[in-house]
Amino acid sequence: MFSLALFGLMVGMMIGRLTEPEPRVLEQVDVVPGGLQVWFNEQPQTHGETVDGALALLFEADGNAQRGRLKLDGKDVSWRVQKTDKGLLLSLVAARPLHGDWVGATVDGRWRLEISLREE
Repeated sequence: MFSLALFGLMVGMMIGRLTEPEPRVLEQVDVVPGGLQVWFNEQPQTHGETVDGALALLFEADGNAQRGRLKLDGKDVSWRVQKTDKGLLLSLVAARPLHGDWVGATVDGRWRLEISLREE
């Protein structure tokens, strides 16, 4: 009886692993004119807002911490991806207040989020 219960538990665990969704992972961040392109293996939940002139986007995904700079109308904008307990946080900061729009789409089996920036 015990061996049947153990066998049922093992089969249930294997089925659970097969049906578990693939984790969402940040694959790369590309600097494009006027903003960023952020690439994921699948579409993550995204929440974004402007806080004190900085743009912050929170993704329910996993990935590596990264940072860089881009130019917006000839002026520097710093960006940083950092891990938090709720996922990945992308912060964009400049010497003047920023606003942004983001649009996501599936491209070649991956999820691309295009972030367009503008000054206030």
